[in-house]
Amino acid sequence: MPEAVLPATARTLLARVARTQRDGRAPSLVAGVVRDGGLAWSAGRGAVAEPHADVQYRLGSISKTVTAVLVMRLRDEGRLSLDDPLERHLPGTPLGGRTIGQLLSHLAGASAESPGGWWERVPGGSLADLALGEDDVVLGAARRFHYSNLGFGLLGELVARQRGTSWDDAVHAEVLAPLGMTRTSPRPSGAAAEGRAVHPWADAVLPEPEHHAGVMAAAGQLWATLADLGRFAAFLLGDTAEVLDPATLEEMTEPAGVDSSAAGWSAYGLGLQVMRVDGRRLVGHGGSMPGFLAGVFVDRDEQTGAVSLANATAGVEPVVLGLLADLRAAEPRIVDAWTPSPSPVPLESLGVWFWGVSPSVLRAVGGGRLHLGPLPGRGGRASRFEQRADGRWVGLDGYYAGETLRIAEDHLDLGTFIFTRTPYDPAAPVPGGVDERGWQA
Repeated sequence: MPEAVLPATARTLLARVARTQRDGRAPSLVAGVVRDGGLAWSAGRGAVAEPHADVQYRLGSISKTVTAVLVMRLRDEGRLSLDDPLERHLPGTPLGGRTIGQLLSHLAGASAESPGGWWERVPGGSLADLALGEDDVVLGAARRFHYSNLGFGLLGELVARQRGTSWDDAVHAEVLAPLGMTRTSPRPSGAAAEGRAVHPWADAVLPEPEHHAGVMAAAGQLWATLADLGRFAAFLLGDTAEVLDPATLEEMTEPAGVDSSAAGWSAYGLGLQVMRVDGRRLVGHGGSMPGFLAGVFVDRDEQTGAVSLANATAGVEPVVLGLLADLRAAEPRIVDAWTPSPSPVPLESLGVWFWGVSPSVLRAVGGGRLHLGPLPGRGGRASRFEQRADGRWVGLDGYYAGETLRIAEDHLDLGTFIFTRTPYDPAAPVPGGVDERGWQA
C-alpha cells in the first residue's frame, strides 16, 4: 500500500483540486497523486458519487497509450517492426507506405480526424465504413508532428487483425486484466459519471452522448475509475507486471515528434506525450471526449504520478501538472543512499579522453552503464551507453543514441570519432593522421 501524504500536503492538494473544479465549472472532478504503486491521496469535488475513486469516467485519448502498449507487445514478440509499412499488416489504406512507428508518434501525416461524421459523437463502424481516400493523407511522412486520431484507429485495427480478436478484447486480455484494472471498460459499467457540456455564458449543463466508436475506439473509447487510472500511472512509473519489458516502456518515453504548437517543450514518443515542465521531464497522456476530460502524467525520476477525471467538455485546466508540482515541493523524494559498485569496464578505461582538442570524461554510472560527456562547466555532446548481449556498448540518448562505442587501450572509437588520451595522440589511430612536426609554439 502506498504511504499516505502528510496532512499539510493533503490540504494543499485539496485546495488545488477544489479551485480547479470551481474555476473550471466542472460538474464533478476527481483527482489523486500516485506513488508506491497506487493512490497515495485522492479527492472528489462537485456532484461526485462515493466512493469517488470507484466512479468511471471516460479516458479519451489516454486510450491511445493503451493501444500503443498493444502494438509494442507485438513488436517485442517479433510479429512486426516499427519500421514496417502499414500496408504489410493492414493492406488497402492510403497510408500504407507510412510506418507503424510514424503512426505511433503522429509523424505519418494522417489526417487529424476520420472521414464522415464526428467520430467522438457519432457511433462508429468498421474500417471499410470509413471509406478512406487520398484526402486522409494531409502531410508527407516524417515531415512534422501532426496529431492524428485516425492514425490510432488504424493501429487499433492492426492489433485486432494480428490477434484475431477485437480491440476491446485485446485490451482486456493483454493490459487491463494483468494490471488488475478491473473497473476499466470500453463502455460505462456500474457507477459512472454522465458526460456534461457546460454553457459558456451560464451555469447550465447539457448531457453529451455516449456510444462505441467502432474502428476509432482505439483512439479514445476507454472508461476507467480514478483507482484504475492510478494503477496505470504506476505502470508508467515502471510497475509493468510483465505487460511490457521495462526497456520497451523506456523506449516509448523517448521524444520523436515535437509539438511546435505547445507553449513550451512538448513532444510525443510512442503513444506517450513527453513534456518538460519546470525542469522536470513528465510522460503520460491527456484525454478529452465530449463530456469528459482526463489526465495521467508521471515523473519517472521522482517516482510520482498524478491523475484526474472530470465530466466536462472544456474549461478544466490540466490539474495533474499542478498536483505533481505540489507533491514534489511538499514531500520531495528521498533518494537511495549511494553505495560503491563495480565498474563495468576496467578503471584504466575511465577518465579524460580527447576528441581532437576537446576533453570529455568517460565514467561509470548506475545500473552498469557508462557516460561520456564534457568536463563540468564545459558544453558539448553527452550520451549514456549500455552494454548489449553481444558485448557492444550502444548509446541510449543524446547525440550518440544508437551508436556503438568501442573501447581500446589507447583510444575510443565512436561513430568514426576517435578519442585519445592526449590531444591528437600521434600513437593512436587518429583519422587523417597527426602532423609529424607535432605541437608548435
